[in-house]
Amino acid sequence: MTDDVYATTFGLVRGHRRSPGTGIVSVRGIPYAAPPFGPGRFAAPRPPEAWTGVRDGWEFGPVAPQSAELPGAPKWSEGDDGGILTVNVWTPGEVEGPLPVVVWIHGGAYSFGSSAQPDFDGTELARAGLVVVTLNYRLGFEGFGHVPGRPDNRGLLDQLAALRWVRDNIAAFGGDPGNVTVAGQSAGATSAACLATMDGARGLFRRAVLLSAVGPCYSAELAEATAREVEAAAGTPAAEASPGALVAASDRVSERCGQDPAAGMRYHDPVLYGPVVDGVILPEDPVDGLAAGRAEGIDLLVCHTTQEYRLFHAVGGTRPEAAIPGLPDGLLAGYRALMPAATPTDLYLAVCGDLVFTEYGLRLAEGHVRAGGRAFTARFDRRRAGVHPWHCADVPFVFGTHTIPEAEFLIGGPPTAADHDLSRRMIRSLAGFAATGDPGWPVDLTWTWSTGEPAEPLPDTRALWRDHRFSPERPASPLGR
Repeated sequence: MTDDVYATTFGLVRGHRRSPGTGIVSVRGIPYAAPPFGPGRFAAPRPPEAWTGVRDGWEFGPVAPQSAELPGAPKWSEGDDGGILTVNVWTPGEVEGPLPVVVWIHGGAYSFGSSAQPDFDGTELARAGLVVVTLNYRLGFEGFGHVPGRPDNRGLLDQLAALRWVRDNIAAFGGDPGNVTVAGQSAGATSAACLATMDGARGLFRRAVLLSAVGPCYSAELAEATAREVEAAAGTPAAEASPGALVAASDRVSERCGQDPAAGMRYHDPVLYGPVVDGVILPEDPVDGLAAGRAEGIDLLVCHTTQEYRLFHAVGGTRPEAAIPGLPDGLLAGYRALMPAATPTDLYLAVCGDLVFTEYGLRLAEGHVRAGGRAFTARFDRRRAGVHPWHCADVPFVFGTHTIPEAEFLIGGPPTAADHDLSRRMIRSLAGFAATGDPGWPVDLTWTWSTGEPAEPLPDTRALWRDHRFSPERPASPLGR
């Protein structure tokens, strides 16, 4: 194993070459901001303290407070709430000239996940000629809960601080600070779309890759109502509750929403947190911000999976027996006409997938184009017996981590030769887009990612959504009651 030392603005860090012969160096757990607890809790991120000597980059930093236990990733427990604001870097090592940079923002309903998940390993992307950065940011109430006098969008501010760290430090790792692409999936994709429209992020990146962006964002009224419910469940004001108490209270409120049809869309999708349209940090939902030209000079690559909502049904998180609120008149009848052989559950999953992910993502791309920007679109349609091209299934192929055991549930078992080829093609497209803005297909064509399996033509449901507007979500009723 060879060690490599890099100078950052806060101190020296040591990287490691885990795969002999590849030349790829990884540096994990580099602080980009101070621990967001103690006096800095619920505040905007602050610079980290400088350190002396060489900081070892072998281990990932601590994960943000959460209750999720994800395969192969660290588990959070009370007391682990230290220096969670860290980045990780993969670089090809000895390279000539600055390389394109990809900054990955993980998903997880703004409430769980971390950069330590094994499917986010940047080795294969670095092998394709990229410098890869992944990051942790505040989640759940810590990142997006409403606290009077404090910014609502602390998670977005953390991401913004990480991008500033990239601007100031990535050249030391062989990256080009003037050629940065922000990429993310699900909550991470919408985070990237928000950043593209925020004044504070202007000039920090040139391109954005949005995989399964989820929307819309939340209104200030919904953030305030959620905070009241969570504080009531915790039995104390948020500022006096421990991180673990807020995680547990949030889980209780989310569970109640999933049992109460009066909770509106949160009955179907009991996610409590997300970016808040506060008029300051985030002036408007990215659908409106992109359409207004707020992302001038940024190229987009927007991708969705063919059957997004199938994943949530597979893990028991859907309510196909209940009506979906807020749908345009005639939409369900239109779906039935276009999908005459579909079961009621199939129709429900198709509508929810389009409402929450597909239509929202396409609106992001179309609004950006109408405002004079460039946006490429793609659809992930890799099929295999017993599994579907569902939410998250594209991520292991993008990273080239489809071979790890943790990916087998998403892709339906060990990968095939055709899967290896698909991953290579997807990595090549991402690398091309990050380098030059060209993923390898015309801007007016929606590309399909597949391994060549026959699939029935998709019904054209876009016209059914013509009258639907993605406005910031507001309270449907007192949550969980």
